[in-house]
Amino acid sequence: MIATVCLNPCIDKTVSISNFVYGGMNRIIEKREDGSGKGINVAIAAQRIGCESAALGFMYQENYAPIEARLKAEQVPFDFVWCQGAVRTNTKVLDLEKSIITEINESGTPVTDQNIEAMKTSVREWSQKADLMVFSGSVPAGCGKQIYRELLAAARPGTRCILDTEGDRLLEGLKQNPYLIKPNTFELETIVGRSLQTPQEVYKAATTLVDRGAQLVAVSMGGDGALITDGSACYYSEALKVAVKSTVGAGDSMVAAFCKAIEGGLSLEEVFRYGVAGGTAGVMTEGTELIRRQDFEQVMGQVKVQKIA
Repeated sequence: MIATVCLNPCIDKTVSISNFVYGGMNRIIEKREDGSGKGINVAIAAQRIGCESAALGFMYQENYAPIEARLKAEQVPFDFVWCQGAVRTNTKVLDLEKSIITEINESGTPVTDQNIEAMKTSVREWSQKADLMVFSGSVPAGCGKQIYRELLAAARPGTRCILDTEGDRLLEGLKQNPYLIKPNTFELETIVGRSLQTPQEVYKAATTLVDRGAQLVAVSMGGDGALITDGSACYYSEALKVAVKSTVGAGDSMVAAFCKAIEGGLSLEEVFRYGVAGGTAGVMTEGTELIRRQDFEQVMGQVKVQKIA
């Protein structure tokens, strides 16, 4: 069982425009809306590639139907802490000519201290039956920078927790020794305070996060590929050349694939291979459609892993 925690659910609205004009008139060619949020995405992606998953998190009493409908359609059980207010909408503008996505995200409706305490109780209960718990994404107002540290602390001792967030929330979460974290290059550069140009530089920077508490650090490097390290060994893969339809949700598909490999007891190299295949398959679908099992299995054999340390 993989239990994912989504504190800031959303409706992802993706609009496609030919040759987007900043400050001018733009006409939408096509649009789609997906019930989403990073934890929601990970639960769905994991289920699609053969894992048993469940989605936890905050949910709002207004505008939640698309999320609930999507989880039911994917046969993912869910257990939400219900909050007052409406689910936020995140708008993604895809320029079809330039293949560039502009994201306009709402912050999210605030939650109360009572909501947070209920969320800790939910994590505590679900950690009794989950092999892995995934904590990912932004947080709504009302949650301090320590929120993920507190939720990881609420999990049963020995539960392997994956943390996919950024900034102070990530640094605080490291104090609870997560099993795996997944910053991107920019987030890692922000933490170490310097530019990272090569895989070796990224690896050295990633080891500092192992020193600060993470067992595994996977870094997504966009078009430059990805790497993973346990502080000693490090594996790197160049980005596969595939038709990129949307990068939204690709990181969540990568996390889901990591979960599948970790649950299977695979080696660090194979965990990484699964993750790269998951992230690659994630960019091959539109909007926040997420990974498809056939794409995942197809690209798995194309991933070339190099040991660089």
